[in-house]
Amino acid sequence: MRYFFEIAYHGRNYNGWQSQPNGVGVQSVVEDVLSKLFRTPVEIVGSGRTDAGVHCEQQFFHVDLPEGIDNEQTLMKLNSFLPRDIVVHSIRKVKADASARYDAIERTYRYQITRVKNPFLDGLSLHYFRPLEIASMNRAAALLVGVHDFQCFSKVKTDVNHFICDVRKAGWVEKGDEIIFRISANRFLRGMVRAIVGTLLEVGCGRLSHKEFVSILRSRDRRNAGANVPAHALFLERVKYPPGIFIK
Repeated sequence: MRYFFEIAYHGRNYNGWQSQPNGVGVQSVVEDVLSKLFRTPVEIVGSGRTDAGVHCEQQFFHVDLPEGIDNEQTLMKLNSFLPRDIVVHSIRKVKADASARYDAIERTYRYQITRVKNPFLDGLSLHYFRPLEIASMNRAAALLVGVHDFQCFSKVKTDVNHFICDVRKAGWVEKGDEIIFRISANRFLRGMVRAIVGTLLEVGCGRLSHKEFVSILRSRDRRNAGANVPAHALFLERVKYPPGIFIK
């Protein structure tokens, strides 16, 4: 039986979702625990990858397990063995051919910035002290909405067939001393959100005009865009699926 597991994690101690030679990934930690629980090697497939240090409020992975497992007991045991910075919120049956990766229809990321030094946001938000013109940043962010080639915001070495993404929403909101960027799309490229935020901050500081921002988007050249902002303030916030893949 195929199941979808909803997972969340604090990314500080991990080298992203997938393990790398120089660090442990969330995926391998979860696979180790599931393998011990079911006393057989277990492999899981995630809805996507996150970079090292990126946090996740909602992600899904699918796994094939014996039919008839007790979801509540499995959830309780799984969370008791997982480290404190990883939690599984739910387990749901899905159709046999459902894929956590390929059936996802929308993903949403959030980037958090604070204008003032705040020890309670340390490791969760970027302290940015320069004045920012939020309205100007939102006008530039609106240019991202739609189907575009986002190669200018992608890491150079990546194993994708194309750089086309359908961005549904992108914009900034202010909440007191915090500034939040939120972007939703059907897919994201490696480093894409952090490069976009870094470039929009250049717009907000007055270093880039809207005309220059458009030129960067059209250039398909990563060297023209701004620097990647730090990973510790980025969250994978939500992954959306068509309801028809779930079995009630």
